[in-house]
Amino acid sequence: MRLTAKTVVAQRPHVLVIIDSPGFTRGIARRVRAADPAIAIVEYVSPSVWAWRPGRARVMRAYIDHILALLPFEPEVHRRLGGPPCTYVGHPLAENVHDLRPDAEEARRRLAAPPVLLVLPGSRAGEIQRLLAVFAETVALVQERLGPIEVVIPTIPHLADKLRVATAQWPIRPRIAVDAADKQAAFRIARAALAKSGTVTLELALAGVPTVAAYRVSWLEGVVGRRMVKVSSVILANLVLGENAVPEFIQEACTADNLAAALAPLFGDSPERRRQLEAFSRLDAIMEVGSSAPAARAAEIVLGTARRPDV
Repeated sequence: MRLTAKTVVAQRPHVLVIIDSPGFTRGIARRVRAADPAIAIVEYVSPSVWAWRPGRARVMRAYIDHILALLPFEPEVHRRLGGPPCTYVGHPLAENVHDLRPDAEEARRRLAAPPVLLVLPGSRAGEIQRLLAVFAETVALVQERLGPIEVVIPTIPHLADKLRVATAQWPIRPRIAVDAADKQAAFRIARAALAKSGTVTLELALAGVPTVAAYRVSWLEGVVGRRMVKVSSVILANLVLGENAVPEFIQEACTADNLAAALAPLFGDSPERRRQLEAFSRLDAIMEVGSSAPAARAAEIVLGTARRPDV
């Protein structure tokens, strides 16, 4: 960290852009600001001060000149908390919605039999270990209630074999989708989804796939989380929408009975399905989908923030 900060200062840049990885990048930002206040510093991706440790926002003002936010509500949060200037530039998912939304043929498949269920247990080994068993029980219960379904598990390459082994004894053998195009195609034909809470819930919402979300952590993490988290939902899609459209089942509530009871209605023309689809239809306006590209907006702000009067 010290070496990186020293190297940055030696280059005497007009602007330093730090991207996520706060434990590393903000340490560099503080060192650079102390060594050379003339270097402007922009942070790409706001920390989740709206969810926990809101005091971080005001502290960041001392060494961050501007924050580029991925979520539309974050600028107002930083203004209220006394954080640095913050601008919503857009989420990268907004640039790829055409890859997630069905054409006419795929829309017909989405409503055809057998319906496709996406199962998304996470991208970390610990998440999969905690969620896959309850997801398996949920799938079995849904099949009992609805009849034949097709299950697809989109994942990343290094987890594919682990998931194939773990799901070998499922009553419905899922298809493991690894290739990016294959995963996007699965989103376009899916009738419903069972997902770990996270960015994927926003991806599913943009794709128009009604979802049930779940999450489990260790007992200790759960106790700490309840005390620290300050939001009414941990589902990203719900936070962006400003309402709890996607049902979520966390910790003790994350049971197969609960998940299946919430998931089964999403396969038919039910009030639960219609409510989610109506909420999802507002995302394009909320996230400014179709306007200027997030990267272009970010670049404009970086150029506008850059300063180096002595160069």
